[in-house]
Amino acid sequence: MLENLIATLKANPRKIVFTEGPDPRILEAASRLKNDGILESILVGNADEVKAAAAAGGFDIEGLEILDPATYPEMDAMVAKMVELRKGKMSEEDCRKALSKGNYFGTMLVKLGKADALLGGATYSTADTVRPALQLIKTKPGNKIVSSCFILTRVGADGIEENYAMGDCAINITPGENDLVEIAVETANTAKAFGIDPKVAMLSYSTMGSGKGDSVDMMRNATAKAKAAAPGLAIDGELQFDAAFSPVVAQTKCKGSPVAGQANTFIFPDINAGNIGYKIAQRLGGFEAFGPILQGLNAPINDLSRGCNAEEVYKMAIITAGLK
Repeated sequence: MLENLIATLKANPRKIVFTEGPDPRILEAASRLKNDGILESILVGNADEVKAAAAAGGFDIEGLEILDPATYPEMDAMVAKMVELRKGKMSEEDCRKALSKGNYFGTMLVKLGKADALLGGATYSTADTVRPALQLIKTKPGNKIVSSCFILTRVGADGIEENYAMGDCAINITPGENDLVEIAVETANTAKAFGIDPKVAMLSYSTMGSGKGDSVDMMRNATAKAKAAAPGLAIDGELQFDAAFSPVVAQTKCKGSPVAGQANTFIFPDINAGNIGYKIAQRLGGFEAFGPILQGLNAPINDLSRGCNAEEVYKMAIITAGLK
């Protein structure tokens, strides 16, 4: 699943900043990324602490850049830039205090072009990773929200790899119609980066008017808006999951749909459905879930689960930098 991204990174060297440098999981992943020749890493933290943790774990970080906010020689310039970006919302003192923390410091490294991407969240909450990104990196032109998707992959009984994209499963609690349009388009773009030719199903408990309700109307209206916003995108809705996924059910419920029965990119009406849905696929379906992958930002920044392991950090680093 990651081969295309790895090839991209080897052909176009990029640098990722890890906001929690002394964490053994981060160090193991950074060491492996270095030795595999995939990514350069910046480790944020006290240099002595980072080196001691690496030595204790037997991780090779020789040659990797370690930056400590407490001793960073360009901190004054960084503070001034952050004050400018916050436009009166944070004082110089507030900015200096924020930049003493790895999440804000790392985000500013990306903003200033010192790094191409950022991965955090091994000890920070999702909000603590997303907030600096929204304040400093901001959303891409035309985007009003940050959203997320998960890529789910498994090898079936026939030996063929199955890959799907699901959004938004982690960020937007109750998205509106226009939010769902952004989520659908951005999730389709993420799917493409993983080699998935997106066929997008806007999911509901109704298929083409079989059910009634505000959320049904919302998904139907969002579908129409998404078709107008991205006319080249294969998208349809509202669709129940079985109609979206099963060719047999699609023939009964919505014959003639360009997506029904062959969807591989699924957009949920809210975070309840999305989060439950991807976890069911992961736990009952035996899929490996990559994510949450943040979408809509001006630079690739992603969040780790605080329960992550080094293998997950390694893979998410490749995904994050590879999506630039």
